[in-house]
Formats: sequence, structure tokens, C-alpha cells
Amino acid sequence: MNEVPHKNFDKEEGTQGMLSPYCILDLTDEKGLICGQLLGSLGADVIKIEKPGGDPARNIGPFYHDIPHPEKSLFWFAFNTNKRGITLSIETLDGQEIFKRLAKTADVVIESFPPGYMDKLGLGYPELERINPGIVLTSITPFGQAGPYKDFKASDLVCWAMGGALFTCGSSGKPPVLVSHVPQAFLQGSIDAAWAIVMALYWRGISGEGQQIDASIQESVERCALVSHVMWRLTGRPFQQSGSRYTVDPLRPELPSGTWEAKDGYVRHTIYTGEQGARMNSPVIEWMRKEEYADKYLIELDWSKFGWDNLPAEEIKRIVECYARFFKSKTKAELLDGAKERNADVEPVYTIGEILTHPQLEARDYWQKVKHSELGVTITYPDGFCKPSHTVCRQWCRAPLIGEHNLEVYHEELGFSKEELTNLKQAGII
Repeated sequence: MNEVPHKNFDKEEGTQGMLSPYCILDLTDEKGLICGQLLGSLGADVIKIEKPGGDPARNIGPFYHDIPHPEKSLFWFAFNTNKRGITLSIETLDGQEIFKRLAKTADVVIESFPPGYMDKLGLGYPELERINPGIVLTSITPFGQAGPYKDFKASDLVCWAMGGALFTCGSSGKPPVLVSHVPQAFLQGSIDAAWAIVMALYWRGISGEGQQIDASIQESVERCALVSHVMWRLTGRPFQQSGSRYTVDPLRPELPSGTWEAKDGYVRHTIYTGEQGARMNSPVIEWMRKEEYADKYLIELDWSKFGWDNLPAEEIKRIVECYARFFKSKTKAELLDGAKERNADVEPVYTIGEILTHPQLEARDYWQKVKHSELGVTITYPDGFCKPSHTVCRQWCRAPLIGEHNLEVYHEELGFSKEELTNLKQAGII
């Protein structure tokens, strides 16, 4: 694994990222943190601006060694690598003037305040454009800057539901359920905002003009649920994942969930129906037949006419027991090797520990050890999200401590004296 020290963005010679010339001011909360992190992995100088005393997102767990502390949030660690960090109260007049000085030479501002909040502070796009005509202001909100829902507040779960994706989770005909604890809606909105920023910088290079990007998390989620809309247009029926494929239906527990126990863990295998079943199920059925795990009923079953809906529970149990005995007789590695040999649809369910030592990821140097000198340890992080051939995309440094780069940014780059910084800190401005 590559060890990445905290270098305050003094990058090694010959390790330039595609966005190394750009400076980005990050005012986001958890709705937009990964946006700046992704741009930073491409080399941009991302300056995370927190309130004096620290950002509330630092209180989101889990925490290093389960010790709640604003400097030990693993959530904060994950989404704020590749950033420098300063403190600034933009709610004060002095803070607003300092922010304008920062914005004058910045390329991008990312914010996730409610619509109109930046305008109320005198820091909206019209003012920032006046100061810096080429600036790109990116606003990440649950429902966008316009429309009847623009002022509504929303959690990640609400955004997932309002974007139409939650409806597809769970058993057909039953209330939807959240299938992941990861803030997926916020991540989708932030990722869309990140690529939109890159396109806006490209456009600025052509036209010389900056612009405001209005990123709606609801709309980002809607794009994730595209298959649902296709199904609706084609069939006129709402799309939900079948209980026989993804979850156990509490009203029909005999249906297979699609997750099967192996000797040393679990694998995924879907038993398909109809014409798809006739094609997709045959490699595993033949494998089971050769090893005498498939009984006569299973071997002779006409999968092209097969469906779960009206099948008696006894027959479902018979099919499931054959599959269960077969999968439990082998390790995940044996099942994967056999599936590759037969072009069968069987995938191991890897644990976090197995992912950390996976040979494919190790071969690509995916994992990096990032030095946390404040904790006296190094922590393993995923690498950058892509591998460019002529530039670098990586984890440049750990997430910043509270106000870690105040002296560097305010004194060395903006020219404030140390006495002025002391006064600003005492006044609660930085």
C-alpha cells in the first residue's frame, strides 16, 4: 500500500492532478462533502470552511475507537480527505468580507445552504460574480433553487423517497424499506455536482464566463431510478424488486432471497423465471445435476414457463432445498471458480475484511495508508476514483483538523498579521 503523509498540498514533483490549477471553497455540510473530496482527489486545492469550533458534521459517527469527538469522526475522515481546513463565520460582517477576499481568487464555491441563504448574507451569485466574473457557484440542495418544494428540508432518506428510488426497495405490494445505511441520495447529488463543476470549468475556459450550478438531490436520485420509469412507460405498472430476488417476503418466507449460505460465508444467485430463467438457470442446474444435488423434478422443470406466483409452497421448498444443499457444500472461492468455468451467475458476498485483502484491488494498488499524525496511526483509505494515464487521482492527505490551515491561508496567503488573526479569533470570526 502507498503511504500518503499529510503534506498541506505541497505535492511531490511530477504528481499533478487534472484540477491542480484550481482553488475551490467548500461551504457544504453532509449533503455535499464528497463533492469537494472528489475534486480534491483530482488535484484541486479544496479549502473546507467550517464554523469556528468545527463543523456539525464532525459529530456524525462512527468514531475512531468508538470515542465521540469532533476530531475522531470516521464520517468526517471519509468525506474530507484532499482538503485544507479553515474556520470562518460568514454570518458576521467581517467574516463576509474575508470570504469575499477568498472568493476573488477562487475558481469554485460549493455550498449546501437553503435556497436564498447566501443571498441574505450578501454572498449570492450576483455578488460573487461581481467580485470574480469567472467564479462557479455550485448550490447542492434537496430540491433545487426553484419550485414549490425548494424551501423544504429533507434528510437523505426523504430525498431517496422523493426521488422515486425508495419505492423500488422491498417486496412487491409491501411498504418500501431502506436497504442501505449509506447516505446514498446525498452522495448522488454531490457526485452530479462534481462533474457539473468540471464541465463548468471547461465552459469557462472556452467562454471566459462563470455560472451558478443548481444541483437538486431529488433529481439526482430520480436519474438513479431510471429502470423504474422505463418499466412504467413499457408496462404501465410500478416497478418493485421481487421478494424472490432481493429480500425475504414475510408473507411468503418459502421464496428464495437470492442470498445463499456457502461453507465460509454467502454468495448471490438469482433463480430467474420465464425465458430469462431458461437461459440463466441452466449452467447451475447442470452443475448441480453432475454433482447429484438436483433431483428429477428440478432437472425436468420447464423454466421458460416457470413462475413463483402460483407455485405451491411444497414445490418451492423442494427447489430451494436443492440449491441450498449445493451452495453450502462449497466455499465461496470454489463457487466463484466453478461459475467462471461454466459462465454461471454466482457471485461471492465479500466481507469488509475480504475486500481489504482482495487480490484484484491489491493488484491495482487500490488501498492507501494515510498518515494521521494527530492520532499516531495510519488509516487505510480507498484510492482515487479513477486511474488517469498522465496525471494523478489519489488521496493526497487526511481530512483537516479544526482550523488547521488558518495560519497558512490567512497569514501566508491573504497577508493577515498574526495579531490580526488573534483578534479575529477572539471575536469569534475565525
